Amino acid sequence: MFLRMVLGAVFRQKSKMFMIAFTVALGVSLSTAMLNTMLGVGDKVNQELKTYGANINVVPKDASLLGDLYGIGDETGAERSYLDESKLGNIKTIFWAFNIVDYTPYFNTTVQVNGNAEQTRLVGTWVKHHMDLPTGESVDTGMQHLKSWWEMNGEWLDEADSDGVMVGSIYALRNNLSVGDKLELKSNALTKTMVVRGIFSSGSDEDQYIYCVLPVAQAFAGKENVVSSIEVSALTTPDNELARKAAQNPLSLTVKEWEVWYCTAYVSSICYQIQEVVPDSVAKPIRQVAESEGDILNKTTLLMVLITVLSLLGSALGISNLVTAAVMERRTEIGLEKAVGASNGRIIGTILTEIMLTGVIGGVAGYFVGLMLTQLIGFGVFGSAIPPAAMVIPIVALLIFFVTLLGSIPAIRYLLHLNPTEVLHGK
Repeated sequence: MFLRMVLGAVFRQKSKMFMIAFTVALGVSLSTAMLNTMLGVGDKVNQELKTYGANINVVPKDASLLGDLYGIGDETGAERSYLDESKLGNIKTIFWAFNIVDYTPYFNTTVQVNGNAEQTRLVGTWVKHHMDLPTGESVDTGMQHLKSWWEMNGEWLDEADSDGVMVGSIYALRNNLSVGDKLELKSNALTKTMVVRGIFSSGSDEDQYIYCVLPVAQAFAGKENVVSSIEVSALTTPDNELARKAAQNPLSLTVKEWEVWYCTAYVSSICYQIQEVVPDSVAKPIRQVAESEGDILNKTTLLMVLITVLSLLGSALGISNLVTAAVMERRTEIGLEKAVGASNGRIIGTILTEIMLTGVIGGVAGYFVGLMLTQLIGFGVFGSAIPPAAMVIPIVALLIFFVTLLGSIPAIRYLLHLNPTEVLHGK
């Protein structure tokens, strides 16, 4: 009987109930899209930011100490300690290996170019390097991935090209160089003629350097199987108090704090794990990059939360007006129910059941529309799908309940003050 009364009331006011369901659906669809995007956007935003360079720098302990104490480092061109090149594959074996997007080593030395007495920095690196790991996996990484935003005139070096170089735009301009020109590079260990394969523009000091493949730079310095530094691009979680505490001194953490920190992709925990697998190294976050990533993610999340809250408030206001109008239209019916003995609680329960039923129908429809909006955002902004988060379903269910209840409050207040005598007598 109760259900028949509820369904009858819904069908008698189907136009208003449709508008209530439509209002709920609008709010829920936007909330679903924002919540799914918020929960799935972290890695995608991080992935987008990775295209703009590394956020971790790995150097030998001695070089790090000199830099910290005296402010000198690779720019001196006289590194006295190196990292073991054969250990570089270990970086992809740490706990957060899948968060390591790209990395590449650098070996810095100086050479004379075309008989000029002035020393020019020559940087050896992996350009597009394939590596088979002890775990059986294979990795393709290198500077071409890490520096994908560089503007290149000509072509990137091939990993097997021992006769080619890439020169920075500033160096090329100063020396009137073009793609295809030949350079004679000379050091104490080697003299060799190289061909300019490409001229790059990075927008930084790198535009003054010459780049070649790693073994060639090592040969000019008379070294083997060593690198000066490593740049790592990793997907990270924005820092919080725990991460900042660990960054200052990991040993100050309790056992529980240590487990949480070590098993969370903070930039400090990834740095710590890199140091564990690369002997005699110090891994440091490039703070300007790491902190900017965290700020962007936090602000993006805050923006989506605000959009969700505002959309729900808008839905609540719309529901409030529609429910109040529907109740006022039925005031004679409600007054008659009160006159024959129906309590306020029973009448309010009936009205709320009608509104909740309508809200659930609108909410279900809005959820699926929200999933479509999520994918539109994913493909439109990031070029890939955003997987639906299971935890959004209970959140949306709670939101439907609270928004519908909030929107019904003015109508409930009207019902409580409704006098059946006045209504039935037309006053």
